Amino acid sequence: MSLIGDGLDAAVQKAFTRPAPKSAGAQMRYLVKQLGGTKAVAQMLRVSQRTVERYVKDQIKKPRPDLAARIEREVKARWQPQIRAKARAKAASTGGIIIDTRARLGYTAPIGSTDQDRIRHLTVALPPVHAARLFDAQEQGASDARLQEIAAEALKEVYFQDGGRRAGSLEEVRFTDIEHLEFDL
Repeated sequence: MSLIGDGLDAAVQKAFTRPAPKSAGAQMRYLVKQLGGTKAVAQMLRVSQRTVERYVKDQIKKPRPDLAARIEREVKARWQPQIRAKARAKAASTGGIIIDTRARLGYTAPIGSTDQDRIRHLTVALPPVHAARLFDAQEQGASDARLQEIAAEALKEVYFQDGGRRAGSLEEVRFTDIEHLEFDL
């Protein structure tokens, strides 16, 4: 998937009230229940229907690494959808989101200012408006580049311009070479 999209998903997953199933059999039974049959799960995971049935009956206990990753990703994507929705709604309406990043940040500004890109480590609390924009764009299937632009606009407003109190002539913020990125609700 994408760096920012995965980070947003990880932040929302911290709100889960119960852990997702861990064993391959339990994960497969959960997927069968969610999708309504072994055939749909087999098509989604690109394995045979008989293989899915074997996992459900615990006849196979250890999947191949690539299949294990696909199973885990699909389970986490479907796990506790109401809790996920509540966490997103809270972040988008009242809580906001915290971004912790180490990346190259620079900006376009009038002549005479020091606008050279440099590696910065920032931990910034973004207001609910920016959290809502990030979650909405992610839900609509925005690319990682678009999510990165939205995050850069949020950092411009919150970090560089301090909500309009400084750097009013700042035009654009560049947010590139991301070494570390983590979100928290």
